[in-house]
Amino acid sequence: MTTALIFVLSVVALLQFFISYCRSVIAATVTQPVSDQVREVTGIRDPEIDGAEFARLLQLARLCPESGKDRARIAAVRAYYRLLSVFRTISGRYIPGVVSWTERELSRCAHFAAIALDRRINYSRGLMAQQLSS
Repeated sequence: MTTALIFVLSVVALLQFFISYCRSVIAATVTQPVSDQVREVTGIRDPEIDGAEFARLLQLARLCPESGKDRARIAAVRAYYRLLSVFRTISGRYIPGVVSWTERELSRCAHFAAIALDRRINYSRGLMAQQLSS
């Protein structure tokens, strides 16, 4: 019984740490504006990006070469996005306020994905410039 209690508490603590980590990674990008270049490539015109755009933005980011610096952050935010989606589906029926909060969080995840796409596009341009100069 004690072992099960320690296991459950450990899982809860790990989940809490994971959520805090993901929210801090996302918070670091919230103040950064999405570039006009990314808006043109994606066709997103609204100032706030809809959370439903997250998967498409990540697919576009996967098409660009990665610098290796953001792979873990993208994977963590992807898992956080899935966790939020499941949480919204399960608790949205019982707690109406949860739906608006999860929509805001999903939108922030999509904003993070747009910034990651912007960084990868800029990295690709840097690689191309470097190849052209040598």
